[in-house]
Amino acid sequence: MVLERIMAPDPRSPWQTAIRLEYVTVFYTVLEGLASLAFGIVAGSVALTGFGLDSIIETLSGLVLIWRLRRHGQVSVDQETGAEKLAERLVAASFILIGVFVLYEAVDRLARGSVVEPSVPGVAIAFLSLIIMPVLAWRKRVISREIGSRALLADAKETAVCGFLSAALLLGLLANYLFGFWQADPLAGIVIAIFLFHEGYETWCSSCGGCECTEG
Repeated sequence: MVLERIMAPDPRSPWQTAIRLEYVTVFYTVLEGLASLAFGIVAGSVALTGFGLDSIIETLSGLVLIWRLRRHGQVSVDQETGAEKLAERLVAASFILIGVFVLYEAVDRLARGSVVEPSVPGVAIAFLSLIIMPVLAWRKRVISREIGSRALLADAKETAVCGFLSAALLLGLLANYLFGFWQADPLAGIVIAIFLFHEGYETWCSSCGGCECTEG
């Protein structure tokens, strides 16, 4: 039902549709983040805990985008451009920050040989997000092109990343649950961190107008 509403044509303006998508994202990621953190802490899963933190960052990113989108038509073109770049850079920073934490925790768990408990609720959360997040990312990407918002496009990438992280998380949790391969959990965390760093770099460069940000 929720996915049908997200995918259905919206008679409202693209800007209103974008705001609606961000509200849906914020609502879902709050629930996803809190559940992932709770079950991740109980199971001692760095991948699940990292996924929960990424969900919280996704929530903050959604709030930033709501702020940015609501400024449309209320400020000058220069001010709107400034808001666009700021929103895009905040999204980029969120990638980097969560990546640092997940990488540290994953390497630390591998070094200490910290065994992770299997988490059935974690598997359910990862599976659900693997369905919802790609749909949200697709809709955001479509709308971002309609309104010409690179900040919304960056947020669409972050939502897509969440879908990718769901797949990595699901594989790690299933490997541990089915085969007792606990190392799969921190290894999934490392994969997640690398992907986050890459997306953070790409998004930051995009806010600078492309690869020019790395020159001079």
